[in-house]
Amino acid sequence: MSDAIVATLHRNGADVRRRTYQRNFLIGLVLATMLHLLIVGSYYLTGYLSPEDEPVMTVRIMKYSELGPPPSITSAEATPQVAVTVPIVKPTIGMPVPVPDAEVNPEQTIATQKELSEMPAPVTGQEGIGAGGVKVEQDIRIEDEEPPDFVPVEKLPIAIKQVAPTYPELARRAGIEGTVWVKIWVDKEGRPKKVVVTKSDADIFNEEATKAAMQWLFAPAIMNNGPVSVWVSIPFRFNLNR
Repeated sequence: MSDAIVATLHRNGADVRRRTYQRNFLIGLVLATMLHLLIVGSYYLTGYLSPEDEPVMTVRIMKYSELGPPPSITSAEATPQVAVTVPIVKPTIGMPVPVPDAEVNPEQTIATQKELSEMPAPVTGQEGIGAGGVKVEQDIRIEDEEPPDFVPVEKLPIAIKQVAPTYPELARRAGIEGTVWVKIWVDKEGRPKKVVVTKSDADIFNEEATKAAMQWLFAPAIMNNGPVSVWVSIPFRFNLNR
């Protein structure tokens, strides 16, 4: 064989060996990788699927006689009991003692409950004086408390007596005119108990307006079929041409 043929055969054989080596290397690498993944996956899969070991509890049933005394509530030791050798004495207090029957007058009678209730009460020397010398007041009237600014009523108070205020002479000479607004506390009997000036054009008219308001009389306000005390607002006008 010539040298050219030998060289060609040698070159072809090297190419075949090279391709075979590369193929076998890739196959081996793939198989090794798969084997490695299979081993690792099997380890974790086994740990995931295997049930965890549950703790084992042991119960021992004891008899009541095997239990000791319960612990003391306090840390101090219990006080030892001391035996008493003194003989026990029966109590004397509270024991019934027989006594002879009391002498009873056979002619004595006892009043019944009906007879006692019909007996007249003792009369004292002063009227209105109770037991122990304390004088009892009759028909004590408690004054009404001052009502709030707004009281719901079914019927408003009606003025049945109106008194006009006196015009102050000093204001007349000075030619002063004005109006005084007052609110009157009307009690349950329709009488003014208090007057308050809420607004005034001139303070010189306040006193006369208050005096006149205290002389008014009203039919009291009605609520729930009964009289109630309320506030009533009234203006007093002071005009020179009247």
